[in-house]
Amino acid sequence: MLHIPFAMLNFAKIFCRIIMISINNVTVTFSGNDLFQDISFVINPKDRIGLTGKNGAGKSTLLKTIVGLQPIESGSVTIPGDVTVGYLPQQMDLPGGRTVMEEALTCFEDAENLESEIKKLTDEISERTDYESESYMNLIHKLTDATDKLNMIGNSNQREAETEVVLKGLGFKQSDFKRQTSEFSGGWKMRIILAKVILQKPGVFLLDEPTNHLDIESIQWLEDFLKDYPGAVVLISHDRSFLDNVTKRTIEISLGKIYDYNAPYTKYLELRKERRQQQISAYENQQKIIQDTEEFIERFRYKPTKSNQVQSRMKMLAKMERLEVDLEDNSSIHFKFPPAPRSGQIVVKASNFTKAFGEKVILKDIDFQLERGEKVAFVGRNGEGKTTFSRCIIGQLPYDGELKLGYNVSIGYYAQNQDELLDLEKTVFQTLDDIATGDMRTKVRDILGAFLFGGEDIDKKVKVLSGGERARLEMAKLLFQPYSLLVLDEPTNHLDIRSKEILKQALLAYDGTLILVSHDRDFLHGLAETIYEFKDQKVKQYKGDITYFLEKLKLENMRQFEMQKSKNNQTAKTEPTNDSKNVSAENTSAPQAGSKEDYLMRKEKEKALRKLKSQVDKSEQRVAELESKLDEIQKKLELPENQTDMELFKQYDNIKAELENEMNFWEEATMKYEEASGN
Repeated sequence: MLHIPFAMLNFAKIFCRIIMISINNVTVTFSGNDLFQDISFVINPKDRIGLTGKNGAGKSTLLKTIVGLQPIESGSVTIPGDVTVGYLPQQMDLPGGRTVMEEALTCFEDAENLESEIKKLTDEISERTDYESESYMNLIHKLTDATDKLNMIGNSNQREAETEVVLKGLGFKQSDFKRQTSEFSGGWKMRIILAKVILQKPGVFLLDEPTNHLDIESIQWLEDFLKDYPGAVVLISHDRSFLDNVTKRTIEISLGKIYDYNAPYTKYLELRKERRQQQISAYENQQKIIQDTEEFIERFRYKPTKSNQVQSRMKMLAKMERLEVDLEDNSSIHFKFPPAPRSGQIVVKASNFTKAFGEKVILKDIDFQLERGEKVAFVGRNGEGKTTFSRCIIGQLPYDGELKLGYNVSIGYYAQNQDELLDLEKTVFQTLDDIATGDMRTKVRDILGAFLFGGEDIDKKVKVLSGGERARLEMAKLLFQPYSLLVLDEPTNHLDIRSKEILKQALLAYDGTLILVSHDRDFLHGLAETIYEFKDQKVKQYKGDITYFLEKLKLENMRQFEMQKSKNNQTAKTEPTNDSKNVSAENTSAPQAGSKEDYLMRKEKEKALRKLKSQVDKSEQRVAELESKLDEIQKKLELPENQTDMELFKQYDNIKAELENEMNFWEEATMKYEEASGN
């Protein structure tokens, strides 16, 4: 995908003030219990805030409280009248009857109202002759205000161009713009809703899990956009990389209180660890004081000589503010997969594989081979065939061509669509008990407890479970039978960051073969050894982890961008306007008298540009050479006789490190060249 230059979007006039939003001593109550207790904080003009806390802590509720969708028990939320808020919920549906472009453009309804108002005011002013009257001046002020607002939003042509930029950045193709929204899945509809929120250009973004339905490239586009956005951003996300790349401040919600850290997520974890140690020490000290005091009261309660001291201590306990410690770290998922049965060396092999739905071809002439013990990831834009190929592998879908499983391959499959795979009328306990055999029948309750189903939860029917609970239940089913191949399609969508880390550790320890369909970069890092990119009906293999893939992808996108820019420049040169011809003719003449200094400065600048361009070209050539060497060594390492050659592995690591350094240099040199040349 070519880099989409969102810099062309007109966000420069977003109003900024000292404080955008103020949350003052807010208390929110559910079923008689306080979810928040007198919490206060402010959102400043350019804040990048990540909301964190365990599931159920109230992150989504806090966003709803700010936008007024959740009533508060006490306190207040203050939003100045000139500050606009763009809110993205986790789930939302779209009305039918519109194309993608038409639906996206509905976010500009205010602009259309402004255009009507401007026309009405203009007509009224043109008929007035009382130029000095107060009412006439009021009309002028109204017209000026309406015009200023419309200028910020942009004219109709500009609005459509900006809408295209955002839709393409979020993964839509030009051909999608005229398709009906009803043709798209819920995830793609959420992308349209996100596009509408972005195009409204609010002073403050409130985004609840914005990356849930995005692929890696779209996530990176959104990251870059939010980092450069002139307004404030408050977001909830279980994508650790996304939080680290976007946010600079973290607000943790824990036991009804908030803890504000001036740090992105990973740094926040370090600071939080220090705070928790202090909390635990204070809690333990208080518990010791409470215990000693209660023992004193019990011992001397009925002794008249100690009555005053007993009463004093009883009052002290009554007034004491009891400390609490959130034990969320002890409530995450802990499990391991059963040992994998040994399969043949070739686990999955496809030749000339093609899959189409009617006339729509998804994958064409694919060759693919997966060997025992490999851990691979399928990545790419949604709709490019990742899930489709996975379902063909497990035998759920027909296809053309050849696709074979190896000897003794048993498959455990985790799908995104838990609703379709779970019996909604069964209880949580029945769901696992019905598939348990032998000794595993005695472990059903223990495993449910490990997946956070305790007490009365195990008697709940599946139909009343949340999406996250169903995801955990579906994952728990994989523990009741050993599999030689696990195929996991977006297994982290409904897991919090801590639970994702526990799952990752379990998969690292799993001794079978693994296929992961995922857009979570932090989850894939260090887990998937090979990346398969699904794009334009093809599958491309990258022999390296997700970091290596993203670096290669970035380089390829930059090359495409440079090629497109060069092509555009060449077109401009071959089709000059009359004005440009005149300018060219003037520039070829000798420097005018008295402009020698300007001439020398131009020559010096041209010399510096040539030097920078030479550095870019040489670096790009060096990158190509290193990539070629890396591919050669990789082919050698794939040979059985070289798989224990440590010297060859060492060469591979050295060249890979050199390639990473050279790519960083190339990016810096390219940026310097573009800045110097004014591109």
